[in-house]
Amino acid sequence: MESLRPTPDRVRETLFNWLQPVISGAYCLDLYAGTGVLGLEAVSRGAAGVVFVEQNQLLAKQLQQNVETLGATGVCIEQSDALTWLRHTRQKFDLVFLDPPYGQGLIEKSCMLLRKNECLHSHTLIYIEEEQGIQIPSYLKIKKQGVAGQVNYMLAQISD
Repeated sequence: MESLRPTPDRVRETLFNWLQPVISGAYCLDLYAGTGVLGLEAVSRGAAGVVFVEQNQLLAKQLQQNVETLGATGVCIEQSDALTWLRHTRQKFDLVFLDPPYGQGLIEKSCMLLRKNECLHSHTLIYIEEEQGIQIPSYLKIKKQGVAGQVNYMLAQISD
């Protein structure tokens, strides 16, 4: 769990300022949930539902406790490898949070599966947090972006 990198408060504030016009009523996917901070923030700001996918059993249990403590509704926690889960889902999402472990090519693999399994609407926004210097897939159109320390963050959409 030492590889957890919770999204910094300043970045999260910027992200949710960007999302303010679209968050209410949105169905969200927090794919590499970790602490679940992004999905929980989405619920607190009016998202209709969030699916959290977290492989680590301890983190998934802690996330469940946090959801219960906060009384969050419309939440589903899936303890699974993110790519395995994506291979089997056909749910559609309005907003996807992608903050995977660095250096494993997971952004491109995740986006490919989201496209292949038709999990995205034409308006779906994808939040990506990645290390600097990594190229994002060419089929992603960046809507907004920023840099915090050694981290790039952006809102993108899939363009076909």
